Amino acid sequence: MRTDTADVEQLATPPAFQRISFARKFKNNLATTLFGAAFVIAVVPLLWVLWTLLERGLKPVLSSTWWSHSFNGLLPNDFGGGIYHALVGTLLEGLVCLVISVPLGIMVGVYLVEYGRESRFAKVATFMVDILSGLPSIVAGLFIYALWITTFGFTRSGFAVALALLLLMIPVVVRVTETMLLIVPDELREAAYALGLPKWKTIMKIVLPTALSGILTGVMLGLARVLGETAPLLILVGYSSSINFNLFQGELASLPLAIYMERSTGTVAGDYRMWGAALTLVVVIMLINLVASLLSKLFAIKTK
Repeated sequence: MRTDTADVEQLATPPAFQRISFARKFKNNLATTLFGAAFVIAVVPLLWVLWTLLERGLKPVLSSTWWSHSFNGLLPNDFGGGIYHALVGTLLEGLVCLVISVPLGIMVGVYLVEYGRESRFAKVATFMVDILSGLPSIVAGLFIYALWITTFGFTRSGFAVALALLLLMIPVVVRVTETMLLIVPDELREAAYALGLPKWKTIMKIVLPTALSGILTGVMLGLARVLGETAPLLILVGYSSSINFNLFQGELASLPLAIYMERSTGTVAGDYRMWGAALTLVVVIMLINLVASLLSKLFAIKTK
């Protein structure tokens, strides 16, 4: 009798794995198809752009004079020359922007998280940072032109461009620093306080080193973003086809400005140099992204 009861209970127990209904299979396949189609739609234009850059810009980039000469002395219909002058200008402007924006942005982020997290002033500062994060580059260029050139009387220069890029860079650094510091567990801070460390030393020795990997990555990605801006260059500095190492005086070339100026020539040689400059800018941004990735791995917290 007990055996019969056990057999009945075993037959009444539903199987562990039910058959998947047609509707569930259809919905799953539909979602997979939609996600795959979205991926293709997003990737195909990127690959197309990359292929166009390589097809039209690889020849000038691989020429023997591209990385060591400028466009000085070339007529609009002349082939040859190099991008050295624009590369120098881009790196100088980016370096000044980096040197000024990183300390300011990190200190503002530290204040917002560590000192004024709940204060009204910190909330206002966070709101202003959010507004500046969406500031168009043309507005930043016009502001620096009105302040630095019109009001203070300085001339158009590469340093004015660096100031405009600075306005675009600081909100990125502040937001990245704020986000990474909020990720740091409060237990680390409390443990440092329990050992008698003052707040400033806790921030310098515990909090910032813990968040340093993410901060550096965000800083480098922000730098890669601002180096491609063109609008401030058109307003704040003139284009020079020769090499200029002086940020405070004279016209200064940069990669976005070189692309624009060579396109405006309307010649085959100008298009040749334009595509080479465009590919060079992409290579520079790619190298910055690689550096960001390496810094992230280098300063990441080592765990077993």
